[in-house]
Amino acid sequence: MEKIIKAAVERGASDLHIKAGDVFRARINGKLVALTKQRLTPDQTRAIALKLINSNDDRARIDAMRDFDCSWGMPGVGRFRVNVLRQRSSFMIVMRVIPFAVPTIESLRLPEVLKQIAVSERGLVLVSGLSGSGKSSTVAALVHHINLTLHKHVVTVEDPIEFLHRDVNCSITQREVGVDTDTLATGLRAALRQDPDVVVLGELVDAETVDIAIKGAETGRLVIATLSTSDALTTVERVLLTFPREEREVGRMRFAEALRAVVSQQLLPMKGEKGRIPVVEVLLATPAVREALKNTARGSEVRKLMADGRKQHGTQTYEQHAGALVEAGLITQETAKAAVALVGASAPAPAKRGSKATSA
Repeated sequence: MEKIIKAAVERGASDLHIKAGDVFRARINGKLVALTKQRLTPDQTRAIALKLINSNDDRARIDAMRDFDCSWGMPGVGRFRVNVLRQRSSFMIVMRVIPFAVPTIESLRLPEVLKQIAVSERGLVLVSGLSGSGKSSTVAALVHHINLTLHKHVVTVEDPIEFLHRDVNCSITQREVGVDTDTLATGLRAALRQDPDVVVLGELVDAETVDIAIKGAETGRLVIATLSTSDALTTVERVLLTFPREEREVGRMRFAEALRAVVSQQLLPMKGEKGRIPVVEVLLATPAVREALKNTARGSEVRKLMADGRKQHGTQTYEQHAGALVEAGLITQETAKAAVALVGASAPAPAKRGSKATSA
């Protein structure tokens, strides 16, 4: 098993699939490919699950498990976010690869404006994207930049812990849900009492975590969180919809004032099957954007402000960044069009698309 996992990581796998009745498979450059020819038996898959589960208590109840999350490390190879599940009464395991080396903004080819966002004194930063879009890596890169350039206390609340950050210039406290704290909301609430300058959490899943995250930003911290949404405007709408209807207007005002930035991304195949590259949408909460967010009738203006602020603020839409990647010869025109089409139906296009850099 360990030889297969190591070989998959060396080939650049992002995920591994281990299922009774099937071969080992790995997602490489976005495609699920077979790594072996021999199919696994139910007993072999169960034995692998036992090896990946860290807690003796959890191992003892494996036959009663239906869904279980944990993390696992392999010396010299990397860490993995592990999900153990049942299908057809047998076990299946999905492993997300988390490299030991913490990624940087440069190594991920993210826009330079993310460095500016990372060193913000306060505010809510939302990193969004669909599953497998690289959100965790982007958040890790933001934390790494903070760690290298500032002297602060960073508290993370993760389920499970993914990238391991060593203290450089910052003191970084990493807490795992289910191990170091009971729930995400409990850990987040407690984090605000632990003298943090920066709070990093997993996905904003409900009204409670959204409310606590906004409170953290309101009290002068930088709060970084993720959402599984496709683009910046959908991310804003998803947050606002978590507020109860009777509190939505006040919630809109609080959110508009607390927001620092929304970073949305997709991973696109590069030309010549050389891997994948992120296409990134960046919304900064400038005074004009805040005013537009506060007024339900002006919501459609936000996308235009995001497009028009590219030169002055470093903001950009998917169309603009995809166009730039096409011009740089990194992705094809067809790839760019497909990426923009994923969100084009739900988001109004920016008013001006005249320059080469803005046309995909």
